[in-house]
Amino acid sequence: MEYITSKIIENIEVSKGIYSMKLKHKKGIKPGQFYMLKGEKSFLGRPISVCEVDNDVVRFLYAVVGKGTNEFSNLKEGENIKIIGPLGNGFSLEQDYGKVALVGGGIGVAPMLELAKALNKEKKSKIDFYGGFRDEVYLVNEIEAYVDKAIVSTNTGKVGYKGFITEPLLENIKNYDTVLCCGPEVMMKKVVEICKENNVNVYVSMEKHMACGVGACLVCTCKTKEGNKRTCKDGPVFNGLDVEF
Repeated sequence: MEYITSKIIENIEVSKGIYSMKLKHKKGIKPGQFYMLKGEKSFLGRPISVCEVDNDVVRFLYAVVGKGTNEFSNLKEGENIKIIGPLGNGFSLEQDYGKVALVGGGIGVAPMLELAKALNKEKKSKIDFYGGFRDEVYLVNEIEAYVDKAIVSTNTGKVGYKGFITEPLLENIKNYDTVLCCGPEVMMKKVVEICKENNVNVYVSMEKHMACGVGACLVCTCKTKEGNKRTCKDGPVFNGLDVEF
């Protein structure tokens, strides 16, 4: 699989250090899949989750945390970027999840928008969203359009519940059959513990550093009960009870 060139339709800052980028790329994309994105100055690509798909436009939400993403943030509408994707397995849309809680932490909320849209289209059962942030909140107003209820927490208490999003999730966990989660590993570990203790199904989208994105380099290995798995090729979505955090 080789990088191809895609034209940037939009690249705007939606919150401090958080950018929304839209590209032209029409392909079958599942919620939870990702792309490798690479600027002209970068040797390696960066894995970025699919945030939203609208016909032949794919949208990414990314945080500026290093040289690669800083280069992305300076790209303008009409300029080009190199991409490979979609990659990974994504969240299953064939499975009956029952009553669902979508849990996103920080930039891990990105894949929850397209996932909420897809599940809402099926609308087999209740869908609630739990979003945890440090201080600034983003994307929640868009996700709210596709869920029954949205609960937000911030570390500072600036918006919503003051504290970690796992706390209101724990209070309401018995209302759900399945939790679908993406965010920092420390958060997902706690979410899995809560689900295990309450006999709730849980699936997590792992975030790892990657070099190739197609399973060749083994940089993104994660530990599971069945041995080491490649996050890019075998995931990024795993049964949370199988992951060894």
